[in-house]
Amino acid sequence: MRFGGIDVGSLTAQAVVVENGKIAGSKSIGVKPNPVDSAETVLGMLLSDLGLRHQDISYIVSTGYGREQVQSRGLAHANVSEISCHGVGAFWLLPGVRTIIDIGGQDAKVIRMDTAGELKDFVMNDKCAAGTGRFLEVMCRTLGITLDELGTLSLKARHPVGLSSRCSIFCETEVLHYLQRGADKADIAASVNRAMAERVAALARRVGVEPDVTMSGGVAKNGAVKSELERILGVRMVPCPVDPQIVGALGAAILARKMGGEK
Repeated sequence: MRFGGIDVGSLTAQAVVVENGKIAGSKSIGVKPNPVDSAETVLGMLLSDLGLRHQDISYIVSTGYGREQVQSRGLAHANVSEISCHGVGAFWLLPGVRTIIDIGGQDAKVIRMDTAGELKDFVMNDKCAAGTGRFLEVMCRTLGITLDELGTLSLKARHPVGLSSRCSIFCETEVLHYLQRGADKADIAASVNRAMAERVAALARRVGVEPDVTMSGGVAKNGAVKSELERILGVRMVPCPVDPQIVGALGAAILARKMGGEK
C-alpha cells in the first residue's frame, strides 16, 4: 500500500509518498497563490515522477497552511497540524530525536517528543517575522543576495556587525545603515544569521532543549544559522538524513499510514 503527505507552507510546498515503510519519492516546489493549486501541482508532479495516479495512493494527509482546503477539495483524506507532522516525520527518521527546531517561512516551532514518538510539548512563534524564514528573505533582498548565498557568505566574515533591533523592519533599517557606511556584506550576513539564531534559541529555551536535537524546514539548510544555534544552545545538531524541507510532508505520510489502517 502507498500513502501520501502534502505540506503547503508559506514559501514552498512538498509532497511525499511512502511505500513498504520507505520513502518512495518526494517533490518540493515554490508555492502558488492558492494553497489548493500548490498541493495539486506538487502532488501531480510527484505522482508523474513515480508513474502513479491519485487513486493509486491509499490514504493522503495534508498539513501546513490551507490544509483544510486541500482536504475539502478531495486532494487529501484528512488534515493534521504541521507541529504533529514535523514531530512524527523527524522521529521516524531519527528515533533518538527529542527536540525538533522547525523554522518555516512565517513561523518557527520548537517541538519536544517523548521516547515513544508522541508529542510532549511545543512552542511556536507566528506573531512576528523575526526568527522566521521571511526575516532572512527580507535581509537577503536588502543585501542583494540569494537565500542560498546567505550561509556561505557568512563564512567569509571577519568583523560581524551588531544588530540591536529585535524587529525585522527596524533590523532592515540597520542593515541599510551598515551598507551605506561601507560595511562588508559578509560581516552583515554573519550578523543576520546570528540574530536569527538568537531569536530561535530564546524560543527553544521556553520549551527546553533535550538531546538529540535536529532541524527541519528550509532554514535548516543554512549552515551558519545551524552553527550559531549549536553554539548558543550548547548542543550538536543531528543532521537530517533527507531534505529537511520534506519532513512535514513525510510526517503527514507516516500519519496517513496509521489513519489508513496500515500498522
